[in-house]
This record gives sequence, structure tokens and C-alpha cells, in this order.
Amino acid sequence: MKKLFLFVCIVALTATINAQVKTPAPSPAQTIEQAVGLTNMTLEYSRPAMREREIFGGLVPYGKLWRTGANANTKITFSDAVEIGGKTLEAGTYAIFTKPNADLWEVYFYSDSNNWGTPQEWDETKVAAKVKAKVYAMPMAINSFTMTFDDLTNDSVILGMLWENVYVGVPMKFNTDKAVSASIDKAMEGPGAGDYYSAAVYYLESGKDINKAKEWINKAIAKRADAFWYYRQKSLIYAKSGDKKGAMTAAEKSMAMAQEAGNTDYVALNKKSIAEWKNMK
Repeated sequence: MKKLFLFVCIVALTATINAQVKTPAPSPAQTIEQAVGLTNMTLEYSRPAMREREIFGGLVPYGKLWRTGANANTKITFSDAVEIGGKTLEAGTYAIFTKPNADLWEVYFYSDSNNWGTPQEWDETKVAAKVKAKVYAMPMAINSFTMTFDDLTNDSVILGMLWENVYVGVPMKFNTDKAVSASIDKAMEGPGAGDYYSAAVYYLESGKDINKAKEWINKAIAKRADAFWYYRQKSLIYAKSGDKKGAMTAAEKSMAMAQEAGNTDYVALNKKSIAEWKNMK
């Protein structure tokens, strides 16, 4: 009986030792992935909540270095070089530190991302970029610290930071055109229909040489005449070049092919464009 009692006690003690209570993290972690042009970004940070506290000027003192979130360092990783505040940051991972103030924040991109919180010894040589960002008042309270990628284009994005009743944004620039141009040059060594099409659309949307775009879209169609979306882009390229007649001809072709394919979206798009171009003087 004593042996049985001892065994039961050991089992109970082991269960107690191994038991772990799981509760929600007070500052949950978030990871955001975003592509800008041909560059991939990953943002990792933790999200503390207000919990009826005064945040800026209170929990986060003005004029003091802040880890920009909670727990481990807030980190951003770039697959290619990026320009921030007039400085080029090479591909890699950077910690984001901030120094909030009532009207302006100082935002630092720090090459050493392995700290927990702010560095014990600040090293100016590790500051890859420093930016001053204006504070904008929000019309509502933001309970959890939030970071965003805003106003996304092929060449730029704004890194947003929101908490309490403020928004701060840091512009970032990407050398997308250089990378795309190199890709186009390489593809043109032995291009297929898709290569001509992609290059033409990129030139159209980026405001580059429209005559080159016309040349490429026609070569794309010569290789693949059954794609109604090719004709749709041809109509937009011709319209951009000032050739309204050519644009309408291409749009009518695209609309007829889309109608036959049962694609009502392209039918509607082309119909709308034709109507607009007819009313143009």
C-alpha cells in the first residue's frame, strides 16, 4: 500500500511540474510581409495596448529612445537596397528605434538588430538612416500599437506607425526601375509573347517611352493574337500615345473577343473606354 501511495504521489508531482498555464500575450507579436516592386520586406514587431494609460508623454516619454513596440526589437528586413532619408540601406535586417515628441519623431534604422529593447550603449556608427517624421493627429483612438505599409507604389511605400491618437509615416524609396530594366534587357535576348506584353505594360504604367511600348505590345500580339487582354493594353497604350483611332480599334477588338470568351469584366472596361474616347475632342 505504501508503494502504491508513493507512486500516486510521484505521478501527481510530475503532472504538476509539467503543467503550464497558457494565457494571451499582453503584447502580441505580428509579422508583415510586403513586396514593393521587386523588393521583399518583412516587418516583425510586438503590439502593446493602451490599457487606459497615457502613451506618448507618459508611458513613452517624449525625447527618450523607444524600442518602437514591446519585447524584442522591432525589425525590418529588405531583400534589396532601399533609400530612406536620403541614405541607401543595403539588403539586410535593421532594428527600428524612435524618439517620439509631440510634433516630430526621430526614427532610426539601426544595423544591430540583436538587442532586447534599446541598446545599452548607443553606437552612432550603426545608424544606417535617421529620419524626422511629422506627427499627425488621428480622429479616433488606436488601442494597440500598429505598424503599416501605406501608399504602396512600384517604387515607394510609407512605413506607418499608429498608437493612441497619432500617426507617423516614414517614406521609403526603391530602385525598382533599374531592376525591371535589367530584367527587360535580359528577356529581350530571346523574348516570348509574355515578355513583350509585360515590358509594354510596365512602360505604359511607369510613364516611360510610349513608342517602345507600342512596338512591344504589337510584337506580343503577333505572337499571341488570341489574348483579348493584350488588345486591351494595346488600346490603353495607343490612347496614351495620342492615337485615339488606334485605341478605339484595339478596344473594339478586345471587347468582341472578351464577349466571345464570356468575360463580362473586360467587355465593360472596353465599352467604358470607347465611350470616353468618343467624347474626347
